[in-house]
Amino acid sequence: MKNLLIIAVTMLISVQLSAKTISGRVLSEKDSTEVTGAVCQILAGERNLAGTTSDAEGRFSITTDFRGKLTLSISMAGFTPTEILIEDGKKNVDLGTVYLAGAITLDGVTVTASSVFQSQGKTIVYPSSADVKASSTALSLFQKLPLAGLEANPINRTLSIDGASPMILINGVPSSIADVHALQPKEIERIEYSRMTPARYADRGVTGLINITLKKRNDGGRIYAWGRSALNTAFMDANINASYHQGPSQFSLYYNPSWRNYQKVYDFTEQSYVGNDFRVDIESRDRNPFNYFMNIGRFKYNFSPSTRTLFSATFNLSSTTSKGRSYGSVNDTYMGDYTFDNANSDNPLSPSLDLFLRHDFNDRSSLEVQMVGTLSSSDYRRNNIYSFADGTSDSYVMDVNSRRRSLISEISYIHNFSDRTSLSAGFQNTLSHSRNTYLTSDYRPVLTENNNYVYARLGQQFGPVYLSASTGLKMFWVENDDNKRHFVRNLSQIQGQWNVNSSWTLSAAFSYSPSIPSLASLTDYMQQTSPYLFSNGNPNLKVAEYFTYQFMPFYRYKKFSTSLLLTYTDVKNYVISDMIYMGDEKFLSQSVNSRKRRYYDGTLNLRVSDLAGFGASLNLDLEHYYNAGDGWSHHLTSLSGRISLWWNKGPYTISYWRKLPGKYLSGHDVGKEENGDRLSFEYSPNKHWTVGASWMYMFDSKGTRYPSWNYSAVNPSARDRFIRNNGNMIVLSLTYNADFGSIFRSGRRSLNNSDRGSSLLQM
Repeated sequence: MKNLLIIAVTMLISVQLSAKTISGRVLSEKDSTEVTGAVCQILAGERNLAGTTSDAEGRFSITTDFRGKLTLSISMAGFTPTEILIEDGKKNVDLGTVYLAGAITLDGVTVTASSVFQSQGKTIVYPSSADVKASSTALSLFQKLPLAGLEANPINRTLSIDGASPMILINGVPSSIADVHALQPKEIERIEYSRMTPARYADRGVTGLINITLKKRNDGGRIYAWGRSALNTAFMDANINASYHQGPSQFSLYYNPSWRNYQKVYDFTEQSYVGNDFRVDIESRDRNPFNYFMNIGRFKYNFSPSTRTLFSATFNLSSTTSKGRSYGSVNDTYMGDYTFDNANSDNPLSPSLDLFLRHDFNDRSSLEVQMVGTLSSSDYRRNNIYSFADGTSDSYVMDVNSRRRSLISEISYIHNFSDRTSLSAGFQNTLSHSRNTYLTSDYRPVLTENNNYVYARLGQQFGPVYLSASTGLKMFWVENDDNKRHFVRNLSQIQGQWNVNSSWTLSAAFSYSPSIPSLASLTDYMQQTSPYLFSNGNPNLKVAEYFTYQFMPFYRYKKFSTSLLLTYTDVKNYVISDMIYMGDEKFLSQSVNSRKRRYYDGTLNLRVSDLAGFGASLNLDLEHYYNAGDGWSHHLTSLSGRISLWWNKGPYTISYWRKLPGKYLSGHDVGKEENGDRLSFEYSPNKHWTVGASWMYMFDSKGTRYPSWNYSAVNPSARDRFIRNNGNMIVLSLTYNADFGSIFRSGRRSLNNSDRGSSLLQM
């Protein structure tokens, strides 16, 4: 083993000694300012050997062990690409200053192509001017990008990677989907994308990474406002964003309201409760109107006394008022016919303060420190009333107030030994104190949490091959009045990428990730929610362990790109919702660990764009699920897809998006994904205004549909839920933006802006 280690170290040193470095600095020919984010690639013929991007000062450095003639290609949106021939030899080459000329423009339209390449395990995209011009919002731009596994839903205005929420960064700053909505497409310089969650964020329950880099700005300000509303139902979303920068200071104000008031929501359910000595079959038809008004506000102040130091303070305030009701009739083979009327309300409020400091010691090393304090509260009410034919009635009440206080702290260090080798490490800690007050019983459990996560990641470039490995240790202590649980688990990743040539890239990855039970799922407090059903947390839940293997070939030729992702996931102690019979005609629903879960997935993505203003993207997904427990097992194979078409001509843009929903399996539960389609027309008479009209859920009177089934032997069921308010929606939108001067780009930073944890189990 010792000899093998010596040989490996010797080979690594010899590779480094035999390599040569090509470096330089990229400046704008127009005003000699640095060009940040320029794509710099070393080519041997058609073969792409290595690549990087220029830093904040326009500098780049690429190392290769190839001895023959090379071509250095430098490109950047808004500039004319350039190529420089590098003669053969062993010596390092310092090109000094490389000037990029401005791109040729016709009628105010920049003639630049979309640039896509693979670097250090990520897909990096520079949106083309054609895609930007055909997009009125940042979300509509994401629909057009060749990012396999990414779904940009224009109806719900969400971004997801492989069906889960991603880690979103804007200029390296952890951000939310609301921050993405506040961006204009023309602001986005490039996007770094990965379906693997980086080690630094592996402890946050997210999938994948989206890092958006904005174009550099100087003194000045910006106002951006967007809103949409339906003509035929109570539906409204908006974003307002104002920013101003003067000298070393930048001020930003965000406000994002969202309102729904849906009355035509219906459920049709057939289910059974089956015990050893008892069985009841139930058919119910009910109506479920709901409404909510959500408000997200944010004020941010950045102070940057030098290019190497940034201090940031952000105050966030999120509040929601929501009410729901469910009432209808039930045909019950045991109790006869009866009616029910259930009502619930919630008023969560979450203010938080985020303090952040970043200092770059030099071009290779940086340190980040951050503290985030959050105060959150929720007053949840649920009253269930059942009225029977004999005139009697029963009621079941869940009234609980929740108060949570938390402090998140993190320190992170990043060091680049060279352009080929990088190391990052950090420590995160979350302390929280939660108190739930159950008003019907005066039970007031206190839940405390101490979550620690330490990690390290090493990345190394070997010519056209990039390898990275990371490991982390999660130490989680949680306790309430009755129970204490301690968890110590590892999180690890291995990732490799081979840039075969300028067209082909092969990627592979492995990850091990535990999913530790939440405070709410561990809370032992039983509550009755119907005449037959009780619910409770499970303090004996085990940690679910995910082993994921991925392989992805990526191919790009001119304006066409395609990728295929193959995924296999094996889960130990997978957590599912299960039901047992307690006797005396009563049943208990709670989370338990199943024996086995396996998941297979193949995702094909095809994209073509900028063909005389026309573009198209197609995503097909074939999935197979296998779940098993004690005495049961279920299989499911599902095909799903998404298609997006768009065409732009001058100030007019027409687009169409449709989702072909697939099914999913979790334990005994089978559900079908949300359906959706949208035909949109937009008109931009000038650079400030855009007017749009959309037709959603076309020719579909039922609107959004959520069919589901349960194959449990104790509680088999079939449910059909749909929202008629969404059927054939006609939505009008209006966008306004104005720039005066420009705003400097904020420094990089990387932590949550608020704590979104909860200790409350809601039914």
